[in-house]
Amino acid sequence: MRAEGRFSEAGELVCPAGTPAALRTAVDAGADSVYCGFRNATNARNFPGLNFSPEELEASVAYAHQRGAKILLALNTYPPAGKVDLWRDAAAIAARVGVDACIVADMGVAQHIATNHPGLRLHLSVQAAASSPEAIRYYCQNFGVKRVVLPRILTIPEIRAIKQEIPCEIETFIFGNHGLMVEGRCSLTNWMTGESTNMDGVCSPAAKVTYEEDADGALRSCLGGVTIDSFAPGETAGYPTICKGRYTAPHRPEGYYAFEEPVSLNLSRLLPDLMEAGVHAFKIEGRQRSKSYVRKVVGSFREAVDAIRAGATPDLADLVALTEGQKETQGAFKTKKWR
Repeated sequence: MRAEGRFSEAGELVCPAGTPAALRTAVDAGADSVYCGFRNATNARNFPGLNFSPEELEASVAYAHQRGAKILLALNTYPPAGKVDLWRDAAAIAARVGVDACIVADMGVAQHIATNHPGLRLHLSVQAAASSPEAIRYYCQNFGVKRVVLPRILTIPEIRAIKQEIPCEIETFIFGNHGLMVEGRCSLTNWMTGESTNMDGVCSPAAKVTYEEDADGALRSCLGGVTIDSFAPGETAGYPTICKGRYTAPHRPEGYYAFEEPVSLNLSRLLPDLMEAGVHAFKIEGRQRSKSYVRKVVGSFREAVDAIRAGATPDLADLVALTEGQKETQGAFKTKKWR
């Protein structure tokens, strides 16, 4: 069951919320903690139509706390030089409305919160890319970090070894976006659009996204006027993200995934092993997802974690249907012309 207002019980379920309605859905579906962000560059999902105003965050904190859940505020981007007030103001609001922790990446933001809001718990974002015991200990010793969100690329033996050498909790991604790049440090989007994931809080900004239909019915998804992917008639078109686009090369004229395939992360079957390795909290990615998605995924993981705690075998079949890339089609390569 959920820990009432505490960061203590192993198997904590950390769930996404891009809107107040999604937050309420996640709490009602059994989330132990819900993470969210403000409608500005302080968080790495700064998309139109998403995120919270200060007033919405305050109401959401009250809603969650009344039901025994916690709120984590993502302040996980990097302030540009000389423009730190936005992050400082966000931290002050977080302390005032009673969020349970801030998820930070930038050392300056961490230092500011540790100095000016010492009662505000700090979690180290995956954006900080801290994957060694030495790096993690540095953040713990200098800023009082209580939890580290590890990069997705680490194996269970590596996680187990790290856990033995650090003085804080471990959180790992368990479901959602399968990002294998150095977390958040993407120069590709910045080069293409002039906006940075780390400083502007947006990867593939919506204002730069277009969809164009060819004469044969194929649909091209474009970013900044450049085709990122192309889809056959009837094929589901994805959002144009550079690292998950399909490209041609002289040796691959048919088109291929040059960086990584758009396949979702689904480590649900490794839950028992991850818990045994010392992982304290499991993070579901998806602040851009619908309420129905949040309800289904959170509910399924709630049942799975509770079953494992009770010594039973969890039923994870429903999660496969929500995992992207299970039946990735290559049909578009044969039906369209690359531009």
